[in-house]
Amino acid sequence: MGKIISLANQKGGVGKTTTTINLAASLAVLEQKVLIIDADPQANATSGLGFDLRNVQSSIYECIVNEIEAEKAVLHTGIDNLDLIPSHIDLVGAEIEMLNLPNREKVLKSALETIKDKYDFIFIDCSPSLGLITVNALTASDSVIIPVQCEYFALEGLGKLLNTIKIIQNRLNPELEIEGFLLTMYDGRLNLSNQVLEEVKHHFQEMVFDTVIQRNVKLSEAPSYGKPVVLYDASSKGAINHMNLAREILQRNAMTKMSKDNVVIN
Repeated sequence: MGKIISLANQKGGVGKTTTTINLAASLAVLEQKVLIIDADPQANATSGLGFDLRNVQSSIYECIVNEIEAEKAVLHTGIDNLDLIPSHIDLVGAEIEMLNLPNREKVLKSALETIKDKYDFIFIDCSPSLGLITVNALTASDSVIIPVQCEYFALEGLGKLLNTIKIIQNRLNPELEIEGFLLTMYDGRLNLSNQVLEEVKHHFQEMVFDTVIQRNVKLSEAPSYGKPVVLYDASSKGAINHMNLAREILQRNAMTKMSKDNVVIN
C-alpha cells in the first residue's frame, strides 16, 4: 500500500511545489513508484513537469467534483516510475461546489482508494491556504511534510497550520502524522538562514529533517524546462539535496538503510 504524503504550508513561496516535484523524481530515480497529485489551482507542479495546461483533459478537479476515476486522470511524465494527476484552474471553484457534498472533507480520500496500492508514494502538492482542498489532502494523507523557508517570517503562520493538523487528527484522520519539517532556500552565508535553522531545530527537534534544501540556481531553472532538477543537472546542489531527502524519507519509513556517510554534502 502506498504512503500518501501532503506538502502543506499556507504561507506561499516556501518551496512546496519545488520539493514535491524534485523529491518525487528523486524517489523515482531510486526505483520507487511515485505519483504526484497537483492540488493547487496554480498548477505549477503540472507545468513544472512539462505539461501544457491547455491540453489537460482530466485533472484532480474532475476526480473531486465529477467523480471520475482517479486512474483516468493519471498522466505518465516520461520519467520512469513517476506519474501525475494534474491540476486545473477550475479547482479554484471546487471548494464552493463541494460545500453540499456528503463527507466533503473525505472526497479526495475516496478518490484515491482505487489507485493508492499501485504506488510506493503519493505526494499531494497543496495550495498556499488551509481551505477545503487542503483539508481534503490532509484527511487523505498518512503524513505531512511542512516546508519552512529560511527567511525572516519562517515561523509565521506555523501555529495555525499545526492547529489545523491537530483538528484533522482529532476529527477526520487520527492516523495523520507529521513526516517532518523541511528547511528550504537555505544560504549558509547568511546569518539569518542559520538563525532560522537553529530556531526551527530548537522548536521541533527530531521532527526536522537532517537534509536542508539550499538555494540553487539550477533548482530555479529546471521548471522552465519542464524537468525535475535531477534530470536538468544531476550534479547541482539542488539535485544532491533532494536525493539526500529521498534517501532520508526511505530511511524514516524503514524502506532502506542509510548512514550519515551516505549523505552527500556539496
